[in-house]
Amino acid sequence: MSKIFTPTNQIRLTNVAIVRLKKAGKRFEIACYKNKVLSWRNNSEKDIDEVLQTHTIFTNVSKGQTAKKEELIKAFGAKDDTEICKEILSKGELQVSEKERQSVLDSQLNSIVNSVAALCVNPETRRPYPATIIEKSLKDAHFNVKMNKNTKQNTLEAIKILREHMPIERSRMKLRVSFAGKEGGGKLKESVVKLANTVEHEEWDESTLHLTLLIDPGQYRVIDELVRNETKGKGLLELLELKEVVESDELF
Repeated sequence: MSKIFTPTNQIRLTNVAIVRLKKAGKRFEIACYKNKVLSWRNNSEKDIDEVLQTHTIFTNVSKGQTAKKEELIKAFGAKDDTEICKEILSKGELQVSEKERQSVLDSQLNSIVNSVAALCVNPETRRPYPATIIEKSLKDAHFNVKMNKNTKQNTLEAIKILREHMPIERSRMKLRVSFAGKEGGGKLKESVVKLANTVEHEEWDESTLHLTLLIDPGQYRVIDELVRNETKGKGLLELLELKEVVESDELF
């Protein structure tokens, strides 16, 4: 049986994370770097070589037992090893200790809560919910983070569950921002535009700049605070309408 770890690189084992997938009646494992599996699943890491310690597929990473070619063909078809690794990364279960698992789950939940708060509103008040309300509602609804799913997938599931317990909708806000443009307006305009998904309209009324923006709800408070601070309270924000976001639309 082949071994991939030699005395010269044994230290790397202290940073190994195993992802396991059961398929066609067999167990398949890959050896990854810790903290990189979730980065890959969240699309923040796109280089597979930064995630995998080796492109070898194992039946048992700890013992260095590699999968037989016929087992791989039966389970995955004619895919090459890298494509098989990507499938295991995507669908497999990350093997971690209970303490590590809880730490990962807490971190994932925090990301999901912030995503929901940024993307959704209370349709009755037309305002975003605070993150604390989202977190409490998810816990009350017994929401469980799925470690084999990325933040986007977990966020969609969280929104679906929350709808059964509270008025909440995915939407974007159509906002009109107005402020005097001569006194530092260029810098403020640049900052506001960066926070918007889309600038639908821009016009000048004498010395006042009016911007019509489409934003995620979580950016409302950020833009409001930015405009108030930069204009010393003289700027104006108007919520024109809420636009419903269908489930097929991109989250991030």
